[in-house]
Amino acid sequence: MYYAYKYRLKPSGTHREELDRHRDICRQLYNHTLYRLNEYQENHGELPSMTTLRSELPDLKKWWDGLSDVYSKVLQTVVERLFDNLKGLSKLKENGYGVGHLKWKPPREFRSFTYSQSGFKLDKKGGQTVLSLSKLADIPIRLHRAIPDDATLKQVTVKKEPTGEWFATFGVEMDREPPAPPENPEKCVGIDVGILKYAHDTDGTAVGSLDLSDERERLEREQRKLSRKQHGSANYEKQRRRVAECHANLKRKRRDFLHKLSNYYVREYDLVAVEDLNVKGMMESPPNSRNTASAAWRTFLTLLEYKCDREGTHFVAVNPRGTTKECAACGVSTEKPLWVREHSCPACGFEADRDANAAWNILSRGLEDVGVGYSESTSSESQGDSDGLRKSLRDFRTPVETALPVDTPVSAKRVLEAGSPILKDRTASAVSE
Repeated sequence: MYYAYKYRLKPSGTHREELDRHRDICRQLYNHTLYRLNEYQENHGELPSMTTLRSELPDLKKWWDGLSDVYSKVLQTVVERLFDNLKGLSKLKENGYGVGHLKWKPPREFRSFTYSQSGFKLDKKGGQTVLSLSKLADIPIRLHRAIPDDATLKQVTVKKEPTGEWFATFGVEMDREPPAPPENPEKCVGIDVGILKYAHDTDGTAVGSLDLSDERERLEREQRKLSRKQHGSANYEKQRRRVAECHANLKRKRRDFLHKLSNYYVREYDLVAVEDLNVKGMMESPPNSRNTASAAWRTFLTLLEYKCDREGTHFVAVNPRGTTKECAACGVSTEKPLWVREHSCPACGFEADRDANAAWNILSRGLEDVGVGYSESTSSESQGDSDGLRKSLRDFRTPVETALPVDTPVSAKRVLEAGSPILKDRTASAVSE
């Protein structure tokens, strides 16, 4: 199992200069390697191998002042980075996208470099934890959470954010297998994501969307100030960092909310069913594209998926077509404009919140996808009967108390913390079993 642990670095002024110097040398090497790649293709009619270009590094050090100051593994990862970008372009081309060519990297677009396998370690010096980077420095690091004892550090990527802050991201390998999902999931949940209510599930809980209006207003205010500065001046650079800090603040708050919400669902349930949304296509709709982008549904689904794999929870992404229109009780489709927030079936009379109805449909499809479904007798009893429908679906999991009525939204601030005792107790009991 592979994980990434990200920590903030606390470099001094001298450290920052060295980090920027190493970063710029790596950027120049990237551009030089791209030039050599194009030159080799013109002379030989084909792309060179990664081994061919990496073998040129020792000769480059003889005439390139400063290249020897950078650890050899870091230089090799720069060449690997170029070929990774080429593979990414090839995949896009295979999928029918129109792609161009790789371009030279300006300083603002090359922000990181990587130590792979060796040349780095965590150490204690002067009463504080430092990240020792070969041929660079011992940089203080803020370890806000411990790396597990059974973890092996494979690599570390040092990155400079647009705000000027430096972070270190460790690639960690753990010699353990994730728990297998249960064959007969008991606690199952269907989740319908939205904008007015971020998540509405089949247990009757509606989580309100995160309110970032104040942060957006501040960002717009700082952007207007930036537009009045002379480009390239000291005041412009100072204001640019303020804008970058606003962007970073928005991103941190949104990801914090999504991490807590996804953690809750993954650890509390055996099966999580969601819609396989085409978020990119939805964002092409101009009237609501900003709200769609702000909701970050794709990020939420990605977090849910990898955490389900880690915790041994079924993750099912179902076809979203018709989940809102279809009646959860009888299956009859009814056209509903977006402003209609209640579902009322003209065929069977089943009435429910629009999002609650969609959540039940999502769960029903998810159970079918994993081979779990209710019997014909139960299904026939539930036709036209909302109570029968809910009973037939809940027969497949241990009954749980609904914390709030369906029409009562939960504030985003009430989402459980990732380290909540409730979640810890459940995880500990699952491990002991």
